[in-house]
Order: sequence, then structure tokens, then C-alpha cells
Amino acid sequence: MFSKSAAVTQFGDEIVGRSSAFQYLLNQVRIVAKTDSMTLIQGETGTGKEVIARAIHNQSLRSQGPFVKLNCAAIPGPLLESELFGHERGAFTGACAQTKGRFQQADGGTLFLDEIGDLPLELQPKLLRALQEQEFERLGSSQTIRVNVRVVAATNQDLSQLVANKQFRADLYYRLNVIPLSIPPLRERVEDIPLLVDYFVKKFSARLNKPIEVIPDEVMEVLKGHDWPGNIRELQNFIERAVVLSPESVLRPTLTELKHMTRHPSAGTSRTLAEAERDHILDVLKQTNGLIGGLRGAAAQLGLPRTTLVYKMRRLGIEARRSHRPRPAQHDTPLFGAAASGGLGTGRFEAAAAF
Repeated sequence: MFSKSAAVTQFGDEIVGRSSAFQYLLNQVRIVAKTDSMTLIQGETGTGKEVIARAIHNQSLRSQGPFVKLNCAAIPGPLLESELFGHERGAFTGACAQTKGRFQQADGGTLFLDEIGDLPLELQPKLLRALQEQEFERLGSSQTIRVNVRVVAATNQDLSQLVANKQFRADLYYRLNVIPLSIPPLRERVEDIPLLVDYFVKKFSARLNKPIEVIPDEVMEVLKGHDWPGNIRELQNFIERAVVLSPESVLRPTLTELKHMTRHPSAGTSRTLAEAERDHILDVLKQTNGLIGGLRGAAAQLGLPRTTLVYKMRRLGIEARRSHRPRPAQHDTPLFGAAASGGLGTGRFEAAAAF
């Protein structure tokens, strides 16, 4: 059945959780929100970094101002400077009119820079100056524009390691990392899973006009025992899929998914978290016949952007190679669009270690 308790906070409906780790984070958000200090939100993919950034804005003295967001990984490097600072007419081919950048759009409010670790090196000094001086010039202009903007950045990467590898400027890292906030992964918030399941079931039941009145205890136990490498985004996608596929008013995920989620290592076997994540990704790749992108691909099943899944595969030593199996006649539509996918295209791959 549905959980009788719900998480009640001052942050709004999207903030759901009562675990001690999550409440500690929310307490930090309450404190940080009342300042204008630079804040760096760190957390794995799918943990809700944008939700926390918006909560900081909503609790701040800037709440009546704009909340402007920019995903640094979703825009090609040559266009990113224009997106940040704007451009004048004729500044480059196709610049037909003067355009305000995100910094100017966020004047008096908050600018959220997501995936800051993907910011090109050549653009980092210009961002540093804008952060320190609160001023910049549009592309194609020598006129200095001053703004009053609070910046919140987020990343799922280890910026200190990027600095050590000379892939990120140390001075920009220290400027961004004035107040670091760390979002716990869902596997460290197990007691919040029933609350999140309830929230997503009600959300998708209303959106899809498909009432779900009962969540079986055995289903909830399986969901609580899963590692959720894709975190809240993976859980959200799983629940939406279960609501769509449930034939009646009882939440009934597919047996295939439930069986997969209840797999455990054999007795006496101890696995590291990385090993568990690697095995989970390999299993999903096998289920999708090696397909990574598209609506039926492994990235969608895991609730991850395709580029993030490819990154995880490389990090975990899962070799990807293009499959020689024939493609089906229909084509999958990329789940997150061409811009978010980094232009790599939707493809079918095989994990060499699995097959």
C-alpha cells in the first residue's frame, strides 16, 4: 500500500526525503541560501542537483528575481561563450541581432551552471573574470556590462582531479568551491525510497490519467533493495514505465525487471560498488541487445543520458564496439536530443566483456 507518511519540508513538492543524510543537506541549503556566496553542488548523475539549486534560489533573498540555467555539456564549445555573455549583431555568421547571454538574463537573480566540469579550458578565464568582477563584454562588443548575479554550479565529476590533470583551471575551481554541497546518492537514502515511489506514482498517475491505488509490499521491498546507479532519475523512469504498463490499479512492474533487480551475488562473494555497478550495466546492455541510445536503449533503461552511460562504461572498463547485428526497420528517437548527447549519435554497441 501507499506509505502513510510524506516528507514535509519548506522547499516544495519536488524535495522529498526524511533520511538523516538528506535532512543534513537541506539544513545546509537553508543556511547557504541566505548568503550570496558561490556554491558548488556535487553529486552523481540523477541525484537532483538542479532541484537543489532551485531550492537555494527559492529560499534566498533573490527569490523574486530570475532563475536561469545553462548546461555546459549540452552546448558546443564555440557557441557557449555567446550563451553565457551574449553577442552583438554581426559578431559571427548567423548573428542577426543583439542577444543577451545567460549572465545578463540572470541579473538580480541566480545563474545555475550545470555540468561545469565540461566547460572548455579556453572559456574558463572569461568565466572567472565574470564571477570575480561581475562584469563582461558581449561577443563583438567592447562595452563592459555589469550585473548582480549569484552563481550556483554543479558537477558529477571530481573537479580536483580535473585540476590535477590540467583539464580545469585551479583558480576557477577555488572560486567556485567556496561552499561545497554534496548530494547523497539514492543508495545512501534507502529510507527515502518509499516516499519517492509514492511521489512518482501519484505524479504519473495524474499525468497519464491512470489511477494507481496500491503498491504491493513485495514490489516496494525490491525497490528498496536495488542500488539505483542512475539515482532518482532512474527511479523516476522506472516508476513511469511501471505506471504505463500496469494493467489495473495495482503497480505491477514487469517480471523481467523485478527479477533483474532481485539478483544477488552468490554466497561468500563480496563485490565493490564499482563491480556491482559494472555488472548492472552489463546486464542492461545484454537485455537491450547492445543498444545504448534511443527509447529502448540501455541509457533510457538506466535513466541516464547516453553520454553519461558511455562515460561510465569507459570508467568501468566495459569495452563498447559497434554490433554487427542488423538494425530494425524503425529508428529510435534519442531520449535527450542531439545537443545533450554531445553529437555522438544513436548507435548499437556490444559490451565485449558481456557477450
